[in-house]
Amino acid sequence: MAIIIDQDKKVCVQGITGREGRARTRLMKSFGTNVVGGCTPGKGGQEVEGLPVFDTVKELVDQVGIVDVSVIFVPARLVKAAAIEAMEGGIKRIMLVPDRVPVWDAMAIAKHAKSCGADFIGPNTLGVISPGRGVLGMIGGRAESARQWFNEPIPGKTVGVISRSGGMSSSCGYYLSRVGLGISTICHVGGDSVLGLRIPDVALMFQADPETDAIVIFGEIGGSQEEQLAELMESGQVTKPVIAYIGGKAAREGTRFSHAGAIIEGNRGTHAGKVAALQAAGATVVDGFGDLPAGALAALGVPASS
Repeated sequence: MAIIIDQDKKVCVQGITGREGRARTRLMKSFGTNVVGGCTPGKGGQEVEGLPVFDTVKELVDQVGIVDVSVIFVPARLVKAAAIEAMEGGIKRIMLVPDRVPVWDAMAIAKHAKSCGADFIGPNTLGVISPGRGVLGMIGGRAESARQWFNEPIPGKTVGVISRSGGMSSSCGYYLSRVGLGISTICHVGGDSVLGLRIPDVALMFQADPETDAIVIFGEIGGSQEEQLAELMESGQVTKPVIAYIGGKAAREGTRFSHAGAIIEGNRGTHAGKVAALQAAGATVVDGFGDLPAGALAALGVPASS
């Protein structure tokens, strides 16, 4: 099975009439995602990619029924209002694609999600893809290339990928597939300092997924997501093999590594600390990004030539 997205989940797009909304709706539909409609205030009654457009999420839900996921493509300053509108419309999972969402807005979204039993991915996320079943956001580029890059699940040889880097999310899936591994789901958790689903949350989803045999992590300096995953491993909540690469080895205190969520402050979030915590918990931590495929094969006991 796939986590987060599959071919049965009903998806709507907020901001569907914008340039990004239109383009990514086309990608999601062409990959097989069950997109049922979208909304943009003042644009109700139009169509995008053959899908109905509504003025509000409530109108959309009233017409098409329960929606499982909303993907948001609106300017950063409007993300908070759009996310809260989706949750108040009964949608329990939200994807926040835009970057530069104000921290206070992300905190408000998190508070509202907790109060209504919803969750969210992002902000500043490239998306989530389950090969052969569905995609959310803009991960994988064109549908044709995504089908070529990422293997569908293979019994006994399937990994789930969690990445803190958008660009490296696709690279992880591509190189793991090239050595003959299957991919259950690739999830880019987002690059901001305040996030919805984080590495430990998604790892627990993979732990519960019978199709996923191992978990591959592209981590980074900053924050404590990787250390929290190590705690889950030590407590026995995550028992599947974990193979990790941590970017930012040469960074010093105060260094920002690509985005706001990856910055070392004092002794927190260091490369050495993350590596030590994961290794102590039993994870395979590789020195170079290019070593991830071999590390995954070894952790699964799969010969490199298979």
